[in-house]
Amino acid sequence: MKKIRTGIVGYGNIGRGTEKAIRESSDFELMAILTRRTPDELTIDTPSALKVHVDDMLSLKNKVDVMILCGGSATDLPVQGPQFAKHFITVDSYDNHAKIPEYFNAMNKASQDAGLISVISAGWDPGLFSMNRVLAQAVLPHGSGCTFWGKGVSQGHSDAIRRIDGVEAAIQYTIPIATAIEKARKGEGALLTTREKHLRECFVVAREGFDKSEIENKIKTMPHYFADYDTVVHFISKDEFEKNHTGMSHGGFVIHSGKTNGSRQTMEFSLNLYNNSEFTASVLITFARAAYRYHKEGRTGALTVLDIPLAYLSSESEEKLRNELL
Repeated sequence: MKKIRTGIVGYGNIGRGTEKAIRESSDFELMAILTRRTPDELTIDTPSALKVHVDDMLSLKNKVDVMILCGGSATDLPVQGPQFAKHFITVDSYDNHAKIPEYFNAMNKASQDAGLISVISAGWDPGLFSMNRVLAQAVLPHGSGCTFWGKGVSQGHSDAIRRIDGVEAAIQYTIPIATAIEKARKGEGALLTTREKHLRECFVVAREGFDKSEIENKIKTMPHYFADYDTVVHFISKDEFEKNHTGMSHGGFVIHSGKTNGSRQTMEFSLNLYNNSEFTASVLITFARAAYRYHKEGRTGALTVLDIPLAYLSSESEEKLRNELL
């Protein structure tokens, strides 16, 4: 069986998780890890993989089938996504919900012009949660749905804080409000505001000499990330951060409640993740498989998780899926 030759762009938490996921997937082979750091100084767990600077990505043309983009959504992917989509099949977990249409259009143009495929926003939200929202609304059109995240670490929001000048380290916990979850299960979710559903709690290590009140204001007023939520910011020491805030747990719920001929029905999908980045990496690998299959069929342009049939995500044959999982 020919393996899908894979490249990883970015070697942070998701990049390292993707390296592990590739090792556990018999139909993938890691060919290269691309980084903005000095490649020779990068310590990786796959000795056979090349270490390449992102500026030298074209050296991997015809050596990599799919590039998995593991950068942050705040500043990395809006630039790297279209750049790589001009030359490679790509998969990413872009998670700025408000700007997904804009990002999709940029990726679609780059991929179509190159005759390639790009799958965007293939994490768990957006991603798996998106699929469940559409399914629930299709099955129960006379109802309303709510999505809750946490309690857990939001990698995208944490990354956005770390991009603020003066921040040495930061982590953000998304905390669902219990009363809001119960209202959603009773079919009252449509009445809830964004602020009523979640609290965002941030733990920040500030660099010496920077104004903490200014950093806090930048966090709380950041559009698309914190401005619409009640946000609490704690400034802590580096020692406390490393002792208490290096975990990667997360999870959440998609709850949809509706009626069929007057009967109350509720659909719910939940995740409880010990390691957010490793789970996201597993989702990326799954959709990389689908992207490669679509490319082999001659399709071009950008896709989201809503465009891809479930059978394309599995390494098993369609016959085996019908026999064992249908």
